[in-house]
Amino acid sequence: MTNKEKALALISTFASGDTKTAASLLAEGYIQHTLSYGTGRDAFLSSVEYLAVAPVKTTVENIRAFEDGDKVFLQTVYNFAGAGDQVAFDIFRFDENGLIAEHWDNLASLAAPNPSGHTQTDGYMAVEDTGKTEENRELVKNFLVDVMQGKHPEKTASYFDGDKYIQHNISIADGLSGLTAALEAMAKQGISMIYDTVHMVLADGNFVLGVSEGTFGGVPTSYYDLWRIENGKIAEHWDVMETIADQSAWQNDNGKF
Repeated sequence: MTNKEKALALISTFASGDTKTAASLLAEGYIQHTLSYGTGRDAFLSSVEYLAVAPVKTTVENIRAFEDGDKVFLQTVYNFAGAGDQVAFDIFRFDENGLIAEHWDNLASLAAPNPSGHTQTDGYMAVEDTGKTEENRELVKNFLVDVMQGKHPEKTASYFDGDKYIQHNISIADGLSGLTAALEAMAKQGISMIYDTVHMVLADGNFVLGVSEGTFGGVPTSYYDLWRIENGKIAEHWDVMETIADQSAWQNDNGKF
C-alpha cells in the first residue's frame, strides 16, 4: 500500500469499526493534534470502537487525497455517529517504518453553497503539474506572507490571473473582486481575519495546502487553506477555519499545530 492508500484505509475504519486494520496502520507512539481526542494508538482505537457501537453509523467520504514526502493530506466529509456532516482537512505523517505517526486536522460544519454557487468540496479534481510542486509551494509561501499576513498587500493582484479565481469559502464570491468585497464588508463590521504564523505548506503538483494560525474576530483560529495553481497563478481556493479550543478543554498536550 502507498502512504496515501494507508491514510485512506485508516479514516475508513471510523465507518467500518475495523480496529485490527487501524492498529496495523498506526505507530505505537502515535501523536494526536486533534485537541478533543487523547493521544496515542490506544486512544485512536478506542474512538473506532466507540463509533462502531454508536446508534447511528458513521460515514466517511473522501474528496481529494494528496502526498508530499512523509505526509499525506486529505479533504474529506465526515458524519460521526449522526452528529452532522463536517468537511475536514487531515494531515498524516508517516515514520520510517511506513506507519502513521502523527495527525493534524481542521473541521467545520458542511454549509450551503456560497454566493457563487460553489460548495466547500466541489471543483477541480486532477493532480497535475507534479514537476512544478516546489515552484507552486514557493508561490503559496510568498502569498501567505505578502497577502494573508499583510506584509505586502500591494502585490495581491500579481498572484491572480485578473479576476479569474474560483472561491469555495462559504461566505465569499468568486474572483479577486469577491475576496476584496468580503474583506471590506468584514472590516466595516469590525471583524478582522489575521494570519500570524504559517506552520506548514504542503504541496502535490498544482495543489498546495497552507496551515496557519491567527485570529478571526479576535478569537484564536486555525486556518487550513487549499489552493490550486494554474500557470503560476492562484486559480481556486477551498478552506476550513476552526476556532482553537481553550487549553482547559484539551484532551492532549500536543497542541493544535
